[in-house]
Amino acid sequence: MIRRLTHLTLAGALVPSAFSQSTAERIEASFRGFDRDGDGALTREESGNANWFDLADENRDGKVTLDEAVRRLSAVVERHGIPPREAAPPAEEDSLKEAPKIRKASELGVGRRVPQIPLRDLAGREVAVNPEARALVIACFGPSCPLSHKFGPELARLEKEFGKLNVDFIFLNPVTGSKVDAARTFAATHGLTSPVVHDAADGLASRLRAETTTEVFVLDAARTLVFRGAVSDQYGLGYSREAPTRTYLRDALDAVLRGGSPAVAATTAPGCALDLPSATTASPTDAPTYHREISRLVQTHCIECHRDGGLGPFSLESYDDLIEHAAMIRRQVERGAMPPWFAVPSSTSGHSLFSNDRSLPESDKAALLAWLKSDRPAGDPADAPLARTFPKGWSLATPDAVFQIPKAVDIKAEGIMPYQNLVVETSFAEDRWVQGYEILPTAAEVVHHVIVTVHPKDGPINRRGEHGFFAAYVPGNSSRMLPDGFAKRLPAGARLNFQIHYTPNGRATSDQMRIGLVFATSPPRNEVHVVAVAQPRINIPPGAAHHVEVKRQPVPANMNFTAFMAHMHVRGKSFRFDLTTPDGKTETLLDLPRYDFNWQLQYNYAQPRFVPRGSTLTITAVFDNSEGNPANPDPTKTVRWGEQTHDEMMIGYIEHHTPLP
Repeated sequence: MIRRLTHLTLAGALVPSAFSQSTAERIEASFRGFDRDGDGALTREESGNANWFDLADENRDGKVTLDEAVRRLSAVVERHGIPPREAAPPAEEDSLKEAPKIRKASELGVGRRVPQIPLRDLAGREVAVNPEARALVIACFGPSCPLSHKFGPELARLEKEFGKLNVDFIFLNPVTGSKVDAARTFAATHGLTSPVVHDAADGLASRLRAETTTEVFVLDAARTLVFRGAVSDQYGLGYSREAPTRTYLRDALDAVLRGGSPAVAATTAPGCALDLPSATTASPTDAPTYHREISRLVQTHCIECHRDGGLGPFSLESYDDLIEHAAMIRRQVERGAMPPWFAVPSSTSGHSLFSNDRSLPESDKAALLAWLKSDRPAGDPADAPLARTFPKGWSLATPDAVFQIPKAVDIKAEGIMPYQNLVVETSFAEDRWVQGYEILPTAAEVVHHVIVTVHPKDGPINRRGEHGFFAAYVPGNSSRMLPDGFAKRLPAGARLNFQIHYTPNGRATSDQMRIGLVFATSPPRNEVHVVAVAQPRINIPPGAAHHVEVKRQPVPANMNFTAFMAHMHVRGKSFRFDLTTPDGKTETLLDLPRYDFNWQLQYNYAQPRFVPRGSTLTITAVFDNSEGNPANPDPTKTVRWGEQTHDEMMIGYIEHHTPLP
């Protein structure tokens, strides 16, 4: 029994929670929520957790009564809290349904300039360009496509609402063989008043590489493509909803009008598939120039960190900046060190599985290196993109609650510093659902990384890192906003432990960081957890250049994996997550062949990955304890588990979510 409960805890199937109710009251409240048919007994399906059900089913009759639940589970609930429901296996028929999916934007032309081409409306009039427009929406439609008609009313509402805010619309019919009269009827049916273009072969749709009749494109005032994808998730192939849960186009326009970038820049757009000829001039045939291509490429991939006030060591916001640092940019791009992204591509479809994939697409890499190796033409300033703006202070939203470490930490000018651990009291009288967080240092230039863990009000502070984390910070990845319906539980009265790694940079300073929390506006449908698979028994011999450690962890419940993060210290060389499913098949979920302690990135799935009960998760890490590792503090030392940088750790963090009753 002890072993079994340990597995449940490590897999996140049991999570601690603080309530003022008695244990019996907590069990009864959850029991009533799980008892969907109200018959006073739970079936295995209703319980939503097979391990919980097997433990509670005292007489093995296939049902659990409230008396059985209280009698059999009280000790477990006292120690670990109420077990959440298991994730449900995806139904086979869902394979015929298709909702929008997040895609890697830079693979799809987002961030590039869309050149102006002559367009004519259905009456043959040239479509005038509005030089004062703050944005342009190009919305594809198909006159005979049912999904185009379903989105018609929303497109009309958006056209009216955002038209008042100086946003232009063009409605584009890219369907080969479609009649002009049919396009005219579509516009009249839905009350669309902006220009309607009946696209010809090798026209605008081909240049945009449009894929379906429901895809929409948003260009900013400098004709930079900032979003492409679905209007919303209200309709898709094989389903309809009463209302959308994600309003992609509306959100993108709101972001552009605020001077920001869309949080989701590219999705699929379920609709009628298009079969378009390749545009002969889909991209400029001339050598790239700074203003037309390179500045946009740098905006997309670099200046989030490399800007005034950013985390990078120098700015890349201007042409002169790139000229000054051209040799270093070329070296870091060629060796794959920049932009920081270390995962081996794991998709056979050609599209990244990770929503935050910041790797440089081959076409962008080729363009940048070609420009750096040329005479680096500046080009026409009229082709330049809009300058990116970054908020001062909180970037996600105004937090609902802010907690700051109790005192400023002095960071010396030179050498290394041990990890700092500081505890903050939250003092909430009841549990809170946290949908988003942001960690904001006051001296970001010396902050290497931060792990924030949650601990019970009166319990011990466990700092070994083996039980997941609540929030994390690394340069360029300081916040997390969960989708609507998803949130993390912050127990009443919980304490937050900030484990902070500072790196002196030659100037003495101090830091007193804060964490801002954004609460869910309604009870979530799913609770998000971060759990850990750890190998605390690591034993790395002196001088070993390629020491392998392995840890296998059974998966005791159906789970939906949503993100990974690997953690080692300076001897870490590579890290891999592998999954073996009950049918014996093994696949690699995440492979980091060049682990970098300086960039402990979280790798977020674009779509959750269902993992069935009975699978085995294996983490494999390689350590370099040799003299050939320049970061090695002491190659003569046998290295074991420890909190400080001169020790080592081996932790695979997994974010997953469980449905709530």
